[in-house]
Amino acid sequence: MFVVDCQVHIWAPDTPERPWRDSNQKPPRPEPLMKEELLREMNGAGVDRAIIVPPSMEGDRNDLALEAAAAHPDRFGVMGRINLDDPENAKLVPTWRDQPGMKGVRLTFKRDWAKAFIFENKADWFWNAAEEAGLPVMLQVTADTMPGIRKIIEQHPGLKVAIDHLGMVPGAKDEAAFALLPDVLALAELPNVSVKVSGVPCYSTENYPYRNLHQYVRQAYDAYGPKRMFWGADLTRLPCTYRQSITMFTEEMSWLTEADKELIMGRALCDWLDWPIPAGR
Repeated sequence: MFVVDCQVHIWAPDTPERPWRDSNQKPPRPEPLMKEELLREMNGAGVDRAIIVPPSMEGDRNDLALEAAAAHPDRFGVMGRINLDDPENAKLVPTWRDQPGMKGVRLTFKRDWAKAFIFENKADWFWNAAEEAGLPVMLQVTADTMPGIRKIIEQHPGLKVAIDHLGMVPGAKDEAAFALLPDVLALAELPNVSVKVSGVPCYSTENYPYRNLHQYVRQAYDAYGPKRMFWGADLTRLPCTYRQSITMFTEEMSWLTEADKELIMGRALCDWLDWPIPAGR
C-alpha cells in the first residue's frame, strides 16, 4: 500500500534568527522536529510520502519545509503559507507550484484578527486567484468561521478545498470533538470539497484502536467517499505510535475495502495534488 501522510509539521531549534519560544503560538512539542527525524519515523512506520505543513508559530515562512522537499522530492511535498494581508501576493499564485516541492496552500483562521479574511472580503483576491490557478487549498475551520467558509466555497466552485481534521474541535475529546462534523458533512454536497481524516487518535479518551471514534470516520466515508478522504497522522501530537495511526484505518476498520484503503491512505491525496505515484506502486 502506498501511504501518504496529509499533514506533518517540522520546525527548527529556537534561535535569534528563528525565534518561537516567546511566541503566543507554540509547537506541538517542545523539541524541534527536523526532516532527518521525520524520515526515520516515516521509514519505521511504512509511510512513503508526507505533506509538510509549516507550523503557525513561524508566521508565513516556508523555507524549512521547501528545503526538506528539495532534498527529498520523492518523500516530501509542501502545503505552504501565504500572507493574505497583501493583495499584491495574488501575483504569486499562478506560479506558486513552480517552487520545487510546493503542492498548494494551507490556511488557518482560528485567531480573531484572521476572521476578517472570511467575513470582510479581505481575501477575495486569494480565492479568485487560487480558483483560477487550480491551486489546492487546505483550510482549518471553526464553528464561527464555517458559515463564511461555506459561502466562499459556494462562490468559487472551481476552488479545490480540503477541510482539516474533519473540523474537529481543538482540545476536545470524544463526542465533543465532533460538534462541527454535521457542518463538515454538509459540505460534501459541494464536489470541490474533500476532507482530511487526520490526527483522529488525538481526540479520544480511549486507547488504541480508538473504537469510539470509528463512527465519525464512517460518517465522513458515507458523505465523501474514499476519493475525497485523505488520511494523516499529525505525528507530533499523536497519543499512539505512528504505525498505529495507520493500522487504526488499515486493520481496525473492517468496513473499508482494500480499494478504499488504497485511496484514503494515499492515492486520493496524490490525485488531488497532481503528485504522480511512481510506476509499480
